[in-house]
Amino acid sequence: MDALPWRDAWHDALYAAGRGFYVTRGGPAEHFTTATHGVTGAALAEALLRLWLREHDGLPAVVVDVGAGRGELATHLLRALDDVSPVEGSLPDTPDPVEWAVSPTDDGWKVPTRPGGDDDEWAVSPTGDGWKVPTRRGGEDGDGWGVPTRPGEDVEWAVSPTDDGWKVPTRLGGEDGDGWGVPTRPGEDIEGAVSPTRVVAVDVVERPAGLDERIGWMRSPGGAALPDELAGLSDALVIAHEWLDVVPCTVAQVDTGGTTRTVLVDPRTGEETLGPEPSDADRHWAAAHWPATTPGDRIEVGLSRDEAWADLVARVDSGLLVAVDYGHTRAERPSGGTLTAYRRGVQGDPVPDGTMDLTAHVAVDSLDADEVGRQRDLLRRLGVRGQTPPHALASSDPLAYLRALERAGAEAELIRPAGFGDFWWAVKRVAGRDVT
Repeated sequence: MDALPWRDAWHDALYAAGRGFYVTRGGPAEHFTTATHGVTGAALAEALLRLWLREHDGLPAVVVDVGAGRGELATHLLRALDDVSPVEGSLPDTPDPVEWAVSPTDDGWKVPTRPGGDDDEWAVSPTGDGWKVPTRRGGEDGDGWGVPTRPGEDVEWAVSPTDDGWKVPTRLGGEDGDGWGVPTRPGEDIEGAVSPTRVVAVDVVERPAGLDERIGWMRSPGGAALPDELAGLSDALVIAHEWLDVVPCTVAQVDTGGTTRTVLVDPRTGEETLGPEPSDADRHWAAAHWPATTPGDRIEVGLSRDEAWADLVARVDSGLLVAVDYGHTRAERPSGGTLTAYRRGVQGDPVPDGTMDLTAHVAVDSLDADEVGRQRDLLRRLGVRGQTPPHALASSDPLAYLRALERAGAEAELIRPAGFGDFWWAVKRVAGRDVT
């Protein structure tokens, strides 16, 4: 087999139909630990929502997880959204039973109720309380509006009076399957009502079995390519967690004469040779962001990552995007590059044969972003501290103490230097595009 540019061999090794690593060998969780798994994933999801809520009055209309693996972070984001107060726009420690009514199956899905309501009352009254939700005609209050959530109420959907597609599922099994919440009608000013937040996960495989049915799933072609239907996102929180590091890029090396050349690789063995000079676009990117002149120095040309990120940003009409990845800035570019491989939790030499994950750190300062910083610093600003719970709690409520201790350990791991705390965040805000 002829040697290929690393970028091409890398893409085939990860994403080729029927044989690519991500397509055939299970999710990332089978080969390495990421911050999206387990309790750390739950803490990370809450912090991401907190970032949104610090800058917006209410919840996003949609949350998108790009490079979702098997939906681990998307699941945590969904659960965090379940815990957000739709009126106060905050993450309460515990739900207030006076201000919540549960679904008919008593499975924990909640809709806002008027102050003083309880689980035996209708969830919403459209008059006089400040809690108003457009649903279908026939509510108990007699004026055509109501959301039945009493135990035993056999109503699966509540539909807006115009039947224009705004629906509120009151228990599992709704036909649309694209979100839970309380929608407002287009153009109608309804105090206290909250639009539903959809959660959508994007990755290269078919929808994983057992994924919560409220999570939408889009299959992507892989690498920098995104699904065509992922477009026109408004009021969106978009997270790309460890996506850009697996967008294949040109790998180049300075030869003994001082000329930068594309690195070629044998897909079967990993043996490398030097090929022609990179394209003009790659050379211009390297000159601007990763200049190298010493023979043997490597360059992982970040142009393909910049373009992938720009494409994702262009699909958002309004909202907030966050890329989270291992990376570097110009002041600390690694002269030997960062391309490496993981298989079954073991790091090794990269061979693009489809049997291992291939990854390289991201030149985060070349991305179009409003803010770039270390995860540990941004998470501390969002209240992630990793503080041990008071020991007195161990005596008064041992189970609560153990839960709090586990949570503190997860938070500490998210901000730990030489660990997840070394991730970089690139944050991009889209205020709204002129569509005229």
